Amino acid sequence: MKKLGRPREHRLSLLRNLATELFKHEAITTTLAKAKELRPFSEKLITTAKRKGITPKRRVAVHIKDRDAFQKLFSDIAPRYKTRPGGYTRIIKLGKRAGDGAQLARIELV
Repeated sequence: MKKLGRPREHRLSLLRNLATELFKHEAITTTLAKAKELRPFSEKLITTAKRKGITPKRRVAVHIKDRDAFQKLFSDIAPRYKTRPGGYTRIIKLGKRAGDGAQLARIELV
């Protein structure tokens, strides 16, 4: 896992926030490095959400605090990928940001 220039707690908070926005909007634009770190994090949450019961909900609730994103994950996103074994996201490179030249990317649910 890349550190992204942040301490562990800040990095985890960043990934949680990016995953929440990804589940809410189903596509977000961020830097390429953040998108590459978000991919396995969000795919593990989707895989957990595909299972039935209270335990998967509790495990996902540790990371996804927003009620709307949580509901959408369990009611809309997870059932959509019920038969898919993985690969729920796609990363598309967008070019460089004008201000600092950072490589931008769009990460979206397939």
